[in-house]
Amino acid sequence: MKQHYSLKKAAFRIPLILALLLVASGCRISHIFHAAAGQARLLAGAVPVEEGLHDGRLSREEKERLRLVSQIKAFGEEALGLKKTRNFETVYLKSPGPPLYVVSACPKDRLQPVTWWFPIVGEMPYLGFFNLRGARNEARNLTEKGLDVCIGTAEAYSTLGWFRDPITLNLLKGSTLDLVETVLHEMAHSTLYIKGQGAFNEGLAVLVGKVGALSFLEAYYGKEHHLVLEARNSIHDERLFSTFLDDLLARLEDLYRSPLSLEEKMERRGHIFKKAREAFEQLKPRFKTDRFGGFGRLSLNNASLVTIGLYHRYFPLFEWAFKKNGRSIKKMIDYFRALSARPGDLIQNIMLERSLLRSSSPRETLGRGVGRRKKPCPPPGERSPVGGTPG
Repeated sequence: MKQHYSLKKAAFRIPLILALLLVASGCRISHIFHAAAGQARLLAGAVPVEEGLHDGRLSREEKERLRLVSQIKAFGEEALGLKKTRNFETVYLKSPGPPLYVVSACPKDRLQPVTWWFPIVGEMPYLGFFNLRGARNEARNLTEKGLDVCIGTAEAYSTLGWFRDPITLNLLKGSTLDLVETVLHEMAHSTLYIKGQGAFNEGLAVLVGKVGALSFLEAYYGKEHHLVLEARNSIHDERLFSTFLDDLLARLEDLYRSPLSLEEKMERRGHIFKKAREAFEQLKPRFKTDRFGGFGRLSLNNASLVTIGLYHRYFPLFEWAFKKNGRSIKKMIDYFRALSARPGDLIQNIMLERSLLRSSSPRETLGRGVGRRKKPCPPPGERSPVGGTPG
């Protein structure tokens, strides 16, 4: 079943390499050409920021946000230690819509995303399209194969320094906090991107975007400014949603590992989804922003949940690494770069590192959240504590 998902103000931002000249067996050649054409359109239509500031189509608030971009970029490079690039020195003003539509898919009985191989980045758990028609056609093909499928929007994307990525009009029409988070998020991708490690890459970028935005806004506006409070609330809600989401995904993983038949798994999956919606409604009063309000209206399936999980499941784990490295984004990134030299899944390696460090300290306990012991999935009719009251 096709899904259109959007967590309000929680933009999905994806890295995208447009390998114009790199063609290898096994990759989606037609998709590379589609991506190349879309990127070429953005590059050709982008103008320098200074020129964009004189465009009469922009409102006063939008021009203020556009002026802010250079300050965000400088802060990210100088204060946070993010890589210097020529990104965000131009602006694309010809379309107010999201620049990219994202298609993802999963088997109905596994939280294992379908992946596509591309040069440079390797396996990717989604396909990006510059037009909705192409995304819908791909989603239809995947649905006909019996997969869970969803279509989402990406409010921004990164070419990881291969091209000069422009600011797009949809970011200027959004909130100031979203703009700051997005610019720093994409700068994180350009600074450290590990091939084939989607959950790590997105989890790192979400952490950098959120804590970096708080640091920037405090430095730029002062600690009592309303945007600083909004940034703190955004981090609060990220923690809350991450714990809820991890619990939901863990219960699905327990179910899919069980020896039940596919029919029984689908029946119990529906029960878990129902309880998750109920738990989310109970959790909603604890959110301080409306960033995750769209989850309650989402038609749940494996594809949408796995995609959301790429961004939001491991936030507490990345916060742990941030604190471990003295709350320094630069030191944290250096730590991850060294850890990435080890074989295996980087998220699992970080979890192992955290467990080893905590087990060596008698005062530390794992508690709730990512890395805890998972509880078995309850049978239909029993109450599932998905979400509940996170600690």
